[in-house]
Amino acid sequence: MNWNVYLSGEIHTDWRQCIQENCEKNNLSIIFTSAVTDHEASDSAGDLLGAEDNNFWRDHKSAKVNAIRTKTLIDNCDLAVIRFGDKYKQWNAAFDAGFCAALGTPYISLHNEDIIHPLKEVDASAMAWATTPEQVVEILKYVVSKK
Repeated sequence: MNWNVYLSGEIHTDWRQCIQENCEKNNLSIIFTSAVTDHEASDSAGDLLGAEDNNFWRDHKSAKVNAIRTKTLIDNCDLAVIRFGDKYKQWNAAFDAGFCAALGTPYISLHNEDIIHPLKEVDASAMAWATTPEQVVEILKYVVSKK
């Protein structure tokens, strides 16, 4: 069985690449998907429908165009990994976690200990909480390959 794992959240570090490379090294049968991680491309997705003078409407249109991808990929994943980074607040990641919880899609939250309190509800619905990409890989090795 190929597992479909959706990688959500923070886009400013290499955590996705670390998970993907380590899963590949371990010959895990996983297909990874993700939102668009090019920040400018994501922010300008709504520009495909015409320019906006007001940033609210630009962001609104871009969010809807991006949601076509994220909703479809989350709907079709077996498991999601939701990363909360240190530098920015990832409201989109919190939304993805809530969406997974509402769908009954298992997810692993990935974040440092210093933001446990603000993410208590997100972590309460997660199947696991990891602090490093390597821990996520260990979980994936277990769920994908153990018999």
